[in-house]
Amino acid sequence: MDTQALKDSWHLVARSGDQVPLYFYSALFLANPETRDLFPVSMARQRDRLVSALGHVVSNVDRVDELVPFLQQLGRDHRKFAVVAEHYPAVGRALLATLEHFLADRWTPALAQDWAQAYGLVAQVMADAADDAAKTSPPWWEGEIISHETRALGIAVIRARLNYQYPYRPGQSASLSYSMRPRIWRFYSFANAPRQDNTVDFHVRMVDGGVLSAALVMGARRGDVLRVGAPVGDKLTISADTPGDLLLVAGGTGLAPLRALVEQVMYEGPSRRVDLVVGARNSRELYDLEALSKMAAEHPWLNVVPAVSHDPFYRGTRGNAVDVALQAWRGQQVFVCGSEEMVQGTVGRLLDAGVPPEQVHFDEFTSDRGRES
Repeated sequence: MDTQALKDSWHLVARSGDQVPLYFYSALFLANPETRDLFPVSMARQRDRLVSALGHVVSNVDRVDELVPFLQQLGRDHRKFAVVAEHYPAVGRALLATLEHFLADRWTPALAQDWAQAYGLVAQVMADAADDAAKTSPPWWEGEIISHETRALGIAVIRARLNYQYPYRPGQSASLSYSMRPRIWRFYSFANAPRQDNTVDFHVRMVDGGVLSAALVMGARRGDVLRVGAPVGDKLTISADTPGDLLLVAGGTGLAPLRALVEQVMYEGPSRRVDLVVGARNSRELYDLEALSKMAAEHPWLNVVPAVSHDPFYRGTRGNAVDVALQAWRGQQVFVCGSEEMVQGTVGRLLDAGVPPEQVHFDEFTSDRGRES
């Protein structure tokens, strides 16, 4: 299999932009209309995801150690869409038809064979991972909402009790679905460490065009049921082997997974000091400050610093979260979560300031788990 030919051909196809996923899904649904029910009513975001996922796969096609875990996670996670092994050939045929259409005379028998072989391997890894996961866990859990608090304009903190034991680590995320927006799944981070009562917290902010976030903030009520996919991600997790103290830098509802890390340290015993910088544009967006301040008052190892960047009347620490964090950095492991823009800017500033790359932790795939992405 000529991996460079795969990369070069995909690069050519990707130049056609939105026309690529549009053609792919048209081919898939026309030839296999039963697959349409696997996708949300609106396909706008789904089209973006297809291009992103294919780009990631092709870019790493020659790095098997990195690609296989990604594909296995996709296979496990796609169980919640009721994807089964029989769907993979249909997707493969639509993919090859799409490549042939956009490559035109560059689509040779040798290239077609390489793509067919590559897709076959991808499908096999995903299907095997899904089969293995089915032996030990359901495609999703159900969680009854037992608390829904509107903490600020467009921000809600939701607590749900799951129907079965749910194994996850602080710093991880899960995709959520809600009956008001069927077949739409979005990732959110857990805002707490695992509890004995099997409850989980999510911090949800409404975003422009975010149909699920709007439904969760404005429409969800006690007694409603969420579907919760399997936990994913390990970039924001810590273990006993994680060295030293922690410096946590949160932007908006990116606070959620970092708050879960604080709880983990609290439950495991204060073996390390934790500095948590919570960034917001104005004081009204410091939606969890009361609870965080109480935790800091009860635990001397925890230092919480709210930082407000766009409110000239705020009497506390003013400035961007990364500026405040750099003042507090003294060799700690740094964990960053927020919007994509915030994470990229913060990580860049940290590295420019001399923080070693191996001490900067952030989630590259969905950098802001508290938003629809």
